[in-house]
Amino acid sequence: STMEETDREAVATAVQRVAGMLQRPDQLDKVEQYRRREARKKASVEARLKVQSLINLNVHSQHERYQVMSRTLNLTGNEELRKNHLHVMYREVAACFLVLLLSCVYSLYFDCGFLYYFFLFLFAVLSVPEIVRETQDLIERGELLQAHRKLMDLECSRDNLMYEQYRMDSKNTHDMNLIHTYFGDMQKLSEELAKQLWMVVQRSLVTVRRDPTLLVTVVRIIEREEKIDRRMLDRKKQTGFIPPGRPKKWKEKMFNILERTVSTRIEGTQADTRESDKMWLVRHLEIIRKYVLDDLLVAKTLLDQSFPPHYDIFKKLLNMYHQALSTRMQELAAEDLEANEIVSLLSWVLNTYESAEMMGNSELSPEVDVNSLNPLISQNVVDQLLSKYMSTLTSNIIGWLRKALETDKKDWIKETEPEADQDGYYQTTLPAIVFQMFEQNLQVAAQINEDLKTKVLLLCLQQMNSFLTRYKDEAQLYKEEHLKNRQYPQCYVQYMIAVINNCQTFKESIISLKRKYLKIEMEDALSSSHTSMDATLDIIAKEGCSSLLDEVFMDLEPHLNELMTKKWLMGSNAVGTICVTVEDYFNDFAKIKKPYKKTMTIEAHRRVVVEYIRAIMLKRISFKNAEERKEGAERMIKEAEQFRFLFKKLAAGSGEDTEGLCDIIEAIAEVIKLTDPSLLYLEVSTLVSKYPDIRDDHIAALLTVRGDASRDMKQTIIETLDQGPSQPNPNYVPIFKEITVPTLTVPKLLK
Repeated sequence: STMEETDREAVATAVQRVAGMLQRPDQLDKVEQYRRREARKKASVEARLKVQSLINLNVHSQHERYQVMSRTLNLTGNEELRKNHLHVMYREVAACFLVLLLSCVYSLYFDCGFLYYFFLFLFAVLSVPEIVRETQDLIERGELLQAHRKLMDLECSRDNLMYEQYRMDSKNTHDMNLIHTYFGDMQKLSEELAKQLWMVVQRSLVTVRRDPTLLVTVVRIIEREEKIDRRMLDRKKQTGFIPPGRPKKWKEKMFNILERTVSTRIEGTQADTRESDKMWLVRHLEIIRKYVLDDLLVAKTLLDQSFPPHYDIFKKLLNMYHQALSTRMQELAAEDLEANEIVSLLSWVLNTYESAEMMGNSELSPEVDVNSLNPLISQNVVDQLLSKYMSTLTSNIIGWLRKALETDKKDWIKETEPEADQDGYYQTTLPAIVFQMFEQNLQVAAQINEDLKTKVLLLCLQQMNSFLTRYKDEAQLYKEEHLKNRQYPQCYVQYMIAVINNCQTFKESIISLKRKYLKIEMEDALSSSHTSMDATLDIIAKEGCSSLLDEVFMDLEPHLNELMTKKWLMGSNAVGTICVTVEDYFNDFAKIKKPYKKTMTIEAHRRVVVEYIRAIMLKRISFKNAEERKEGAERMIKEAEQFRFLFKKLAAGSGEDTEGLCDIIEAIAEVIKLTDPSLLYLEVSTLVSKYPDIRDDHIAALLTVRGDASRDMKQTIIETLDQGPSQPNPNYVPIFKEITVPTLTVPKLLK
């Protein structure tokens, strides 16, 4: 039979080979060596045969599977599906041939003692497609640790195979590529597993609260990969070989993922824009504060326990958050921010960040030391923002003040009276609006630091100074417009009173603002500015009071013109009307605040007396006899008493001395009343000694009104008086210097 013939041929060949080996006597000593060599060859051939039978078995089973798949695919009629499955079949067939080839190579290089391990390795290689499928299923089910174990086995098989190929022939890239292609699905598995790991890492702060085990699993897998990386790098140093895809650096990638996650979390907190919400930045910064604090607290209490100590995870996360915040704050600082937004940003960066509401939170210490944190933005950027803020604030304040004054001016022409404060004094809303605006800006500046607060206060007071000058000009224009038509505005007097009262409110508010926001050592720097503002306010108030008195005396003019006339002597009630009119006006003037009201009363009293004396000096009447002089003088004394009573009543509680002014009228009356002309010089000299500002023309006019002094007598009295001593009252305020005496004009001479 064929088998018997084969056996005979094998025996004949063996005999021939043995005969060839033993041709010389000395070769007999090497029989044992020959025997061992032939035994090795025999074992190698047997091993190759066993491998081939295994492969044949594998190929046969694969062939049967492919036939079933092929028939099924043909029945479905789905061309795309058929192509995909055929591609898989061709790859697996190619892999079997690759393994067949490699097994032959191994059989030549390995001795029989290693064959056992080689067979195990071969089984692993042949089962690659199956392991890939199992691993894919494990990943999809979320069993990451088991999936990674299988992936490591696959990688180990591929890496060892490639390493042996590298050792045999490092330049044979064709065979290397064959192995790499065969294990191609394994690379996708590694990527898929990594994807799952990074998803867990991205959500680590949530995962650690819900399922800390999952996070621990991910860290264990990364640690395994780090060890393999180190081993492969060590082998590379020794042999020059490193498998594809190594080192994976999954730990480094994990930190990169965490860093990107932190950045995205910070950036993603901006929900609004300026267009949709004016408070967008405040909201954005508050959300950042809350998120960062919550995240770091979780990181410290829970995350730290899920990572090995050498990861120093909390410190690294802290640095990531700090860096992400620094980047975000610099981005915000570079935007075109409004003044209030600059303050919000700087306040957050300089104060909130290190406060107990954030990094200074007691639960974060001692790991977080606010003193060792670097600034979120550089001092240069801070200075630029502050400079921009001051510039914007300056133009804003100028605009606000201008608008406030324009609004106030519109009130001045209303037909309704201004509002009164709790004490009944007229006022407008201007001081409240101005100082509320200053107060708000100072409170905002105080959030940043003392230095900015002081700068803002200086700015406010500087702009206030300019504003008061405009206020003064507008009050003057208001008066001038009113004089063109005294019927308009209807409530002119009441609004002028409000303007005067505002001056007092402004004074009080400036003092209050300085006391609240200015350090004592800065007082001197502002004293000149304060003095200037007070002076301007006093001018506004004084001019306002003066314009109101002008109103009074314009109404009194026809009645003042009746004084010292024939009509007056015959019993005119001009002074009675004057007193009623003044009192009526002063009912309104009661709404003027005290310092100004007192000034108004004194000035009104003074002007009434001046106008009365002026009426005397106008020489409208010249008494014809002693009877008329007596009657006129008594009327003057009576009217002086009326004025005294009126102004005492008006000045009630003010402590004003109302006696002295009316005494002048009485003193003049005594000169007119005198019946003995020889005593006239004495009486006049007494008058002049009390009131030394009386001029010669005043005495001449007075003697003219008296009506009985000749020109020579007037001349003698005046010349003699010039040599006499004066004894004025130390409290006397000159009054005659304001009074002019008319000289005779040509028309009068013609008369």
